[in-house]
Amino acid sequence: MSDMYDRLVDLLVTRFEVDRAEIKPGITFEDLDMDSLFMVELLLVVQTEIGVSIEEDTASPRDTIERAAELISQQMAEAKAS
Repeated sequence: MSDMYDRLVDLLVTRFEVDRAEIKPGITFEDLDMDSLFMVELLLVVQTEIGVSIEEDTASPRDTIERAAELISQQMAEAKAS
């Protein structure tokens, strides 16, 4: 997995008290009983902790953690390019 995936997992464990043992490849936020309100909160934490802003309509509870990590990495690359 990528460094961003690892950072995102660490945020889920430390900030949202998700059991690390529940986080497996391919698992969605929905699988972890996280809804759209959680996604908004997660995006705010990502903005604060990682410094990347992601639009609310870009991420969904049906996304995998890997997909969310890709979105964050993509936004970071776009921010550096501009």
